[in-house]
Amino acid sequence: MKIALLGYGKEGQATEKYFKAKGATFDIFENFTRDEIQQKDYSSYDIIFRSPSVPPLGLEKESSVTKYFFDHCPCPIIGVTATKGKGTTCSFIKSILDSISEDAYLVGNIGVPAIEVLDNLKPNSVVVYEMSSFQLWDLQKSPFVAVIGQLEPDHLNVHKDYADYLGAKANITKYQSSSDYLVYYSKNPETTKIANTSSAQKIAYPFNIPTDIRNAIKLPGKHNEENAIAAIAAVASYKNISPDEFIAQYKTEIIAGLSNFKGLPHRLEFVRELNNVRYYDDNFSTNPSSTRVAVNAFPDNDIVIIVGGRDKTNDEDLPEIYETISTPNVKKIILMGESGHELAKLYKDERFILTESLAEAINKAQKSAENLKNAVVIMSPSAASFDMFENVYDRGDQFRNLILSLS
Repeated sequence: MKIALLGYGKEGQATEKYFKAKGATFDIFENFTRDEIQQKDYSSYDIIFRSPSVPPLGLEKESSVTKYFFDHCPCPIIGVTATKGKGTTCSFIKSILDSISEDAYLVGNIGVPAIEVLDNLKPNSVVVYEMSSFQLWDLQKSPFVAVIGQLEPDHLNVHKDYADYLGAKANITKYQSSSDYLVYYSKNPETTKIANTSSAQKIAYPFNIPTDIRNAIKLPGKHNEENAIAAIAAVASYKNISPDEFIAQYKTEIIAGLSNFKGLPHRLEFVRELNNVRYYDDNFSTNPSSTRVAVNAFPDNDIVIIVGGRDKTNDEDLPEIYETISTPNVKKIILMGESGHELAKLYKDERFILTESLAEAINKAQKSAENLKNAVVIMSPSAASFDMFENVYDRGDQFRNLILSLS
């Protein structure tokens, strides 16, 4: 078998390793334009795998790891998508499945290429698949249980428009039947609109849960309670029972599963407390909606927030970012990066402190917070990382290390 790989990131490398073990040969294409890649002659290849970052090209033998995985997976799949929160929801699902002794695997956009686990799966296994719009873009099968969280504009620098983004997200339920399940976020009109087109059995969330289950959730914010509720509904659906029945039969295991999950790196992650100030790493917040969630998670605290990076929508986000951080309990706004400088030009706000580096931003945040009562410092950039950092992980790791070095 001869394979063309379009893109060679983590998923591409895993694909090469998987198929090389089966005797395949490869040509790897990187750093290409759409026109360049479409003009190549692929007649000698058996299959063309595009990476998630490469839009569908309409090539005759084109596929993706997600499509290949769905075609060859021998067990049920719980697929989860949303604009933000899908990684946390997936992790809650996996933790609950572990607590009820299921043979569960967590893969996808969360960082584990699905192809890596394919040969380990058995019919009685279950896969929890975090699915970005890029992985869903041209999917032609849907999971047994689909979860759609809140949807807002994102990745519009890659998708041609918001409708294209929503169309990709909708593929998670488009091919479901009446024997499948859809768990959807009923507070979001876009999510509800997609749910109304689905043939699956539908479960709307959030819904009420017992106090002892709510108290088992260790992550701050109403949004994380809603993520946990979605996870309960998803596992109940996998067990082919209602959420109420699942809670009645498995309350002890649900509590254990929720309490065992302490959060994902860089998603409103608690780093440390110093001089009565709590520091949180929310570097995965790359748009205003996710930063709004972070701010809303601390309604009773004085907030010092670090904002700024590379704007993914050519400054269109700036008014929404400013509106998001204009709540009364945001006392100081530390600006950095490209969009931070643009905010400083666009708005005159006495809360603004403009900085030139992450170290300076943290220094200013620390000094500002120690003059407040019940203060939290959150780095929630509301922008991408590529203006100053290698990637979002690099930005979050540098933030965490600098916070841990404070005295």
